[in-house]
Amino acid sequence: MSTLTSTFRPIFPPEYPHTRLNLQIPFIPLHKISPKSRKTVLIIMAQKKPRIEGVSDELNSIASQNLDHAPARRRVRSAFTNVQQQLDHVLFKMAPVGIRTDEWYEINSNGQEIFCKSWLPKPGVRIKGALCFCHGYGDTCTFFFEGIAKHIAASGYGVYAIDHPGFGLSEGLHGYIPSFDGVVDNVNELYTIMKGRPEIRGVPRFIFGQSMGGAIALKALLKAPNEWDGIVLVAPMCKISEEMAPPLPLQKILILLSKLMPQAKLVPQKDLADLAFRESKKKQMAPYNVISYSDQTRLRTAVELLNATKYIESQVEKVASPMLILHGAADKVTDPNVSQFLYNNASSKDKTLKLYEGGFHCILEGEPDDRILTVLDDVISWLDSRTSLK
Repeated sequence: MSTLTSTFRPIFPPEYPHTRLNLQIPFIPLHKISPKSRKTVLIIMAQKKPRIEGVSDELNSIASQNLDHAPARRRVRSAFTNVQQQLDHVLFKMAPVGIRTDEWYEINSNGQEIFCKSWLPKPGVRIKGALCFCHGYGDTCTFFFEGIAKHIAASGYGVYAIDHPGFGLSEGLHGYIPSFDGVVDNVNELYTIMKGRPEIRGVPRFIFGQSMGGAIALKALLKAPNEWDGIVLVAPMCKISEEMAPPLPLQKILILLSKLMPQAKLVPQKDLADLAFRESKKKQMAPYNVISYSDQTRLRTAVELLNATKYIESQVEKVASPMLILHGAADKVTDPNVSQFLYNNASSKDKTLKLYEGGFHCILEGEPDDRILTVLDDVISWLDSRTSLK
């Protein structure tokens, strides 16, 4: 039996990603693979979670448990909430006080409990608009985004976020995307409910996507363009560059395997955090995002993300809403040239692209403090200029 071995760069931009995948696949016809032996077609390496420095043995023990299902992720998040808020990061140290927060669960049309959160300005402050957030691959809206949301809310916005099914505190197998359209439909469904909340009725509504969340936000906008007054994208995943995409023969193998064992995981060799966070001190805080999905990528997830980017690439000229795109010019996880492609080809008459010199992938989390605050100010200024017209 011959073996096809391929090494390629990731086909999607995880927030705490992996560099290269070395996938060894026995290359035999599908009809010759029995259900019993299919389990051996792909060897899945168990990945031991690294110890989190600076926390007790008890917390490390809590963090090391299996997070496949939501109840475990909720227990871990609860144990680490206070520790996370005390981190020496500008998003937490300079978080505005008096922001009103609320957390709850909504049951979506698939019967899943979806975690929802809102951040509102201090009482008495007029809400100028609503910003609805789509987090990236593996991430959650309950870590770094807490600080981002508080800064934006302090400027007069209602900020709303959900954890996608299978991520964060929402139900679903951890890190598993059986259908990208399902994630997008969940976003439109849940944010339709939130946009009916009394505090934001009649105000402009914007969708905000980061990394993979950018692809989700774009497709949500394409499906319901009249539901949004604009879109904000940070390092969006909207087109796979040629050097990032796996070769076509390997794509076919991935698609085949994703049908046989959709929940199986690929085998990463190296952590990509160095490429996501420019400041080493901030990179060291990434492990405190204890409910993020940082394990091997599940086969069906990889194929769904690849297909989603192909679709978005073919539809970008239909993006006609006001649009702000922000991207680190030195990003090696999602290509800033792809943001340029989106900017050039979208049909919107109101579009802005900002490239930040030397910026890595996580421009809102991993850059020097002054850069993070600049990016936040750029988002708020853009929103202000479009809400003042209403």
